[in-house]
Amino acid sequence: MTAPFIYEDDPDQPGWKRWQFRDATRYNAFLEPLLVKVEAEIARVRMLPRHEHSNMRGDVHGGALLGFMDVALFAAARGFGVLSAGGAVTLDLSAQFIGGGAIGVPLEARLELLRETRNMLFLRGLIVQDDRPTIASFTGTLRKSTPPPPGPASERV
Repeated sequence: MTAPFIYEDDPDQPGWKRWQFRDATRYNAFLEPLLVKVEAEIARVRMLPRHEHSNMRGDVHGGALLGFMDVALFAAARGFGVLSAGGAVTLDLSAQFIGGGAIGVPLEARLELLRETRNMLFLRGLIVQDDRPTIASFTGTLRKSTPPPPGPASERV
């Protein structure tokens, strides 16, 4: 079975991994391509905001930022090696908007893994962009999925 995500070296960005859904009709495609780089205890996740991510002021829309935060939790967990594709769900995401983000300038989520338990991942991060002040801060909790039991789905109740 083919993994639903591509996670491989990006040929155009040395030292970065490209993290992308194979199915371009899924939500993540709205934000992709995403780049991931782990440096010590920090996972850096990058996206390039486009016009479709903008609000009426011409800044990055808060909904696009929230979506990026959520997806960045998973990309960072993959980068840290604590999660494989499709292996978790978001339990909570708390965000604090601090400033506006510019369209056409890479946005970067800088995340740290606060704690991993058998079933949970606790992360926090900042959204930054070039030399601008911090755009947002956030925390999130992911619940790791348990593998489905063996046998056809029709046999499971």
